[in-house]
Amino acid sequence: MSSFEIGASRPVGAVQVNATTPASNGAPAADTSSDASATSAVPEVATSLTIDAGSAPVDQDRVSQIRSAVQNGTYPVIPTKIGDAMIAAGVMLQKAS
Repeated sequence: MSSFEIGASRPVGAVQVNATTPASNGAPAADTSSDASATSAVPEVATSLTIDAGSAPVDQDRVSQIRSAVQNGTYPVIPTKIGDAMIAAGVMLQKAS
């Protein structure tokens, strides 16, 4: 059975792409350099702190209990619950697109 991941593999945040540097009048600045070694117009990505969701509320006591149970081999794995959650995640992904 092949392994797979559900959900994003890394945090995703709001970004703003700036392909050119704005001139003083607000219009994009034209690239007038003829030097071939000059840097090309590579988009700059800046994260927006105004949309920052903050830190997620995490119950550290519960996390440590689950971590201990997994390490000890006493964490209950119920295949029907896992299957139901996988099906529900698939349905939610289909509705999102």
